[in-house]
Amino acid sequence: MSDTLEVLDQGQRIVISFQEMLKYHGPAFPGGVAHAFKVMERAFPLLDPDLPPERREIAIETAFRGPGARDACEMVTRAVTGDRYVVDAALERPQRGTTLERYVFRLRYRDRAVTVTIRDGFVLDEFIALARREGRSAEEEAHLAVLKQEMADRLMAAPATEVYDVDGEA
Repeated sequence: MSDTLEVLDQGQRIVISFQEMLKYHGPAFPGGVAHAFKVMERAFPLLDPDLPPERREIAIETAFRGPGARDACEMVTRAVTGDRYVVDAALERPQRGTTLERYVFRLRYRDRAVTVTIRDGFVLDEFIALARREGRSAEEEAHLAVLKQEMADRLMAAPATEVYDVDGEA
């Protein structure tokens, strides 16, 4: 299991580590950064089984609203800057329950597309309930920070194939 992703930029190979993604984003949302890492780790080989994808040709649509995932995707793909990163509530899967409904990512690259959804067990109900609570106390904020880091650690300890299921390919 690697902690790096590879993309091409005009044919030149670029290797970006999870730690670099965390530095780019900052300390606020390590779980979101880890989700983006696992999504791209899972999807890239399906989008091009032979080579890393050209970063500026990757488009990402997601129901996930978190800034950690957005920043991580931007660092790797430049999709935010290139208007190829879209948050779309229509991608939500309410039938999966409140905890899992927003963890849906569709990546497009050239003539291929893949949609991945989070597997059960990586995002805790407690985390979602606390993250969505308004007016959290200082103690709740501190606990939420612990839950975010624990989620990032849980995600990064598992192979991407065990974290995200492939929901569809085109």
